[in-house]
Amino acid sequence: MNAEKIRAGNEFALKQFADRGWEADMVYVRPDGTAGATVERQLRSGSYDCVVIGAGVRVLGRLADFEAIINGVHKGAPGAAIAFNTRPEDSAEAAARWLPQG
Repeated sequence: MNAEKIRAGNEFALKQFADRGWEADMVYVRPDGTAGATVERQLRSGSYDCVVIGAGVRVLGRLADFEAIINGVHKGAPGAAIAFNTRPEDSAEAAARWLPQG
């Protein structure tokens, strides 16, 4: 994976969300201690039913960022489901596991 592939996968994911009739936002976080606040701020700006957290923050040894993101979701959108993708292209599938059908 590289940044170009991840961004292309994220664009594909946004299209999949739109094809299902869902509104979606993409939030990129930095590994500089601001991830939790960034996520919380974004989630407080609207209403979210599900938050998909990408594999990059879970599998690349970024435990502190992962914890901060989970807590940011908890604070910013306490009623939202949390889903995990395995790659950008399966983000809509991850959300679909937790969102009502139809």
